[in-house]
Amino acid sequence: MGVPLFHLAVPVDDLGRAREFYGGVLGLAEGRSAERWVDWDLYGHQFVTHLVEGPASAPAGHNEVDEHRVPVPHFGLVLAIPEFHALAERLRAAGTEFVIEPYLRFAGEPGEQWTMFVLDPAGNALEFKAFADPSRIFAK
Repeated sequence: MGVPLFHLAVPVDDLGRAREFYGGVLGLAEGRSAERWVDWDLYGHQFVTHLVEGPASAPAGHNEVDEHRVPVPHFGLVLAIPEFHALAERLRAAGTEFVIEPYLRFAGEPGEQWTMFVLDPAGNALEFKAFADPSRIFAK
């Protein structure tokens, strides 16, 4: 298996809208499902949308980073730079509103990276990023 895979489950208030976003906009393959949940192949990781009663979760707060309001909590993936830019274009083509538009952080520094934030239809915050040198993800 190599690197361990993560499993993450998030609440959604409408599985149809979740299917449109995760399957249609993000292009994730749908795995198993039942009346109240759907498994997604999130770049090889098991990501599950669970239908919840009432409003789903939304960001509890924000943290100021590079003059941007980063939604907290959030989850996401580290992609290769070409995948990052392809996903950004896919999101733009779908008319997705960015919480934080794609931009380059720490240019020329060990942690140089592209990052962007979006919300799914239930308000779950997602971050996608891509490092210039993936071996420096944890570099200080």
